[in-house]
Amino acid sequence: MLFRTLSASVTGIDSTLVEVEVDTSPTSREEPMFATVGLPDTAVRESRERLRAAIRNCGFDAPNANVLINLAPADVRKEGSAFDLPMAMALLGAWGALARPRAGNGGKGHAGADGAALGIADYLFIGELALDGSVRPVRGALPIAVLAKELRIPHLVVPRDNADEAAVVSGVQVHAARNLPEVLQWVNGATAPLAVRVDTAARLASGAEYPEDFLEVKGQATAKRAIEVACAGGHNILMIGPPGSGKTMLARRMPGVLPPLTFDEALEATKIHSVAGMLAGGGLLAHRPFRAPHHTISDAGLIGGGNPPRAGEVSLAHRGILFLDELPEFQRNALEAMRQPLEDGRVNIVRASSAVTFPARFMLAAAMNPCPCGYFNDPTRECHCTPPQIQRYVTRISGPLLDRIDIHVDVPAVKYQELRAATPAEGSAAIRRRVVAARERQLERFRSERGIFANAQMSARQVADICGLSTACGRLLETAMERMGLSARAHDRILKVARTIADLAECDEIAAEHLSEAIQYRTLDRTYWA
Repeated sequence: MLFRTLSASVTGIDSTLVEVEVDTSPTSREEPMFATVGLPDTAVRESRERLRAAIRNCGFDAPNANVLINLAPADVRKEGSAFDLPMAMALLGAWGALARPRAGNGGKGHAGADGAALGIADYLFIGELALDGSVRPVRGALPIAVLAKELRIPHLVVPRDNADEAAVVSGVQVHAARNLPEVLQWVNGATAPLAVRVDTAARLASGAEYPEDFLEVKGQATAKRAIEVACAGGHNILMIGPPGSGKTMLARRMPGVLPPLTFDEALEATKIHSVAGMLAGGGLLAHRPFRAPHHTISDAGLIGGGNPPRAGEVSLAHRGILFLDELPEFQRNALEAMRQPLEDGRVNIVRASSAVTFPARFMLAAAMNPCPCGYFNDPTRECHCTPPQIQRYVTRISGPLLDRIDIHVDVPAVKYQELRAATPAEGSAAIRRRVVAARERQLERFRSERGIFANAQMSARQVADICGLSTACGRLLETAMERMGLSARAHDRILKVARTIADLAECDEIAAEHLSEAIQYRTLDRTYWA
């Protein structure tokens, strides 16, 4: 007997509809055949053992029959354990355990919300089966829910632990499954529990409160200002200073001053974390991602890769911040591979069998010591490093990568008077208000431009159109270019930063003071990399 159910396969951060076809035929063999075709990986092929045990332990009698399972389309590789539940449902249907005939066969089931009879084709199933028949969570529930909505499949059955993330998508009824018999009862006509609902507005509103606040940072007014400019325009930033000066403390508070996530941004970021299996709490991401990988990370871990291709840290930081502490300690090839995502906002991973694109529109925040011992140019501590040692240390960061970092800021050691000052520091809430106001000006400016929401994303043509300079400002920039030996890329990035500073000042034109501050943020690389 032939029976079909619907499931989905995830590739990259997108999903493809998969039709699970089961054909059974009587056999006299003591050990019947059980085969799975359709480019299954090892986890899918191993599912036959889980299916047998789960079905038996749920009280169903398996007839002595050959079983052939086809996962269509056959030219798309099927990965993971999410096909256990749809395969079990199709197998039980082929054995006659489904009282209601499948859709398209003339059978009538219970009515849906619109009064129309529902069939097995109205359900899309995902889930891994335990040996006792319970349903375990899987990766990629959110992109599969998006697919179900696009294909107008009304019901999505997911593991209970995946229900919150799938329910973020409106327009599809998400049912949280605990075990196989429960799902079988729903499909046979029993009343299913109410579909899971998630209040996305409340979830996003909860992201307004960030646990770490700039109120806790003493001193470092210059660094705070540079971070405010970076967050207002989406610019990359490099902080250079001795150990204990507060570089990491500053970076970890940056998400608290970024604008809140919009629903579309949160959906994009949550899809990546869903596919990576990193939604421990479930549901929509409330805060912008903040990723801080250790410097021993490989290039595949940072950029993405593997077989099958998986998202790296640059994609997990999409719409948020990627913080690289102790920047010179990272592997050179990993840092160099990051140059293309910094420019294009995406990662293209090409393998012999597939090509996958992951989004990677993130802000880079990096921190480093000025030398191996960390005290070069520190007025209070003596540096024991020789000039060649310092040069070798800082040149671990290549010029092309450094050129892609818009703002370089010195973070000196905090003085005792600043540490003990009674005057409270400015908090994240006040900084965030200015950053949000500047971002709103940019959103208004780029409302007709697709995919651009901040000054850092401007193209060369847009820089020329938007970042016009007066004659005096033009001469100032020309002098800086000649004296500092800046590249054409640095020229454009200075103008982008100057435009952001003008937005913070609520000015329509770039003034000399805005340009001067932007140029100042490019001077440190000439100090250490001259």
